[in-house]
Amino acid sequence: MSVSAVAAAPTVRAPLPVLGRDVAVPLVTGGEVTYAALDYAASAPALQRVWNDVAAYAPYYGSVHRGAGYLSQLSTDLFENARRTVAEFLDCRSGDQVVFTRSTTDSLNLLAAALPEGCEVFVFETEHHASLLPWRGARVTYLDAPGSPAQAVATLERALADRDPYGPALVCVTGASNVTGELWPVRELAAAAHAHGARIVLDAAQLAPHRAVSVRDLDVDWVAFSGHKLYAPFGSGVLAGRADWLREAEPYLAGGGASRKVARRADGGVDVEWHDGVARHEAGSPNVIGAHAVASACTALAEAGFDALAAREDALVSAVREGLADVAEVRFLSLFGDDAPRVGVLSFVVDGWNSSHFAAALSAEYGIGVRDGLFCAHPLVRRLVGSEAGGQGECGAPDAGSLNAIRVSFGAGTPDEHVERFVRAVRELVRDGARWTYRTVEGRCVPDTSARA
Repeated sequence: MSVSAVAAAPTVRAPLPVLGRDVAVPLVTGGEVTYAALDYAASAPALQRVWNDVAAYAPYYGSVHRGAGYLSQLSTDLFENARRTVAEFLDCRSGDQVVFTRSTTDSLNLLAAALPEGCEVFVFETEHHASLLPWRGARVTYLDAPGSPAQAVATLERALADRDPYGPALVCVTGASNVTGELWPVRELAAAAHAHGARIVLDAAQLAPHRAVSVRDLDVDWVAFSGHKLYAPFGSGVLAGRADWLREAEPYLAGGGASRKVARRADGGVDVEWHDGVARHEAGSPNVIGAHAVASACTALAEAGFDALAAREDALVSAVREGLADVAEVRFLSLFGDDAPRVGVLSFVVDGWNSSHFAAALSAEYGIGVRDGLFCAHPLVRRLVGSEAGGQGECGAPDAGSLNAIRVSFGAGTPDEHVERFVRAVRELVRDGARWTYRTVEGRCVPDTSARA
């Protein structure tokens, strides 16, 4: 199926302008080609609008919250307006806080540091490591990968039914898998958590760039996401939601901004009174440019309309799946089935190919950037691919140590041509093999510049 044919439907919009859309890269076989960035799940390119907004503000950059000068006051207003914009984007409830962090990983580690004593954490093995690993100070129950959304809810309900109903508990769940792209039943999982006296945090790193996220409608207690996946790669993330656990916890970072009052004691020590609000966990000079960029991206996506963006993305997913449907060597990875709703993330394996070799050939011979490996979700990829998934193995040798996956991902800025080129390239590589020789360097396949295939 042609992407262009689907994209002509009135409900599907054109791609949004992003930086890098005209960047030319060299091919190992000679010449240049416009780079096809199909690794949005790792980091999405900056929206042109975000870049313009950042550039317009940059000359007025100043210290935040601490200065009486005009630029400091302007920067403070910009920073706090960004907080309000993000809260509106997430449809936060009255009383919810928006804390700016460095990333989703940072946000979930902040929440982990704020867990009350004795808190139990429930997390599926299918999570990205950012959601799987931060809970080191708590008792953690790792839940097996479900085979369907209904099974996910049932698995969580059984686990929560066995816990102490009087102690604090937290469920952490993704909104969309960074491996399969599949959408998770967040609203139903939240209802199950609350029915058993637990709270829930949503890892929306892969969901927020592709679908509208409403804290109120999904009824989650917190949501975390990263700017660099939301077309705002300027080093900022968000943790938004309930204030009580954060207000009662020790500051995530100790320092200026988090403290309201510091005084020496008679015995020579120091007494500290910490802020109660968002400043409590935003010590140091905040990343005002990063926060402004996130807010700009939120505004741009909301104005573009998630229904239209999702319709076009669905067309791109269908074009990839249908374009490779008759290639027997290609196997797409899925937990919930091929027809499960998903965002623009697809992972697959290719029989007879080392994943690093295949990704290197896509880049060097076609100018296409994808991701290969275990995608910081090792338990999930190993379950989907096989327990032998692990190291890369040698280039061109698909041994038991190299059975990893290849991931193609796209979003609001992906042109039709990039997806069409990807489908054509996969078909040619499977049919004809690579046109160049490759060698292994520090565990990665790279073109051998000394010899032609």
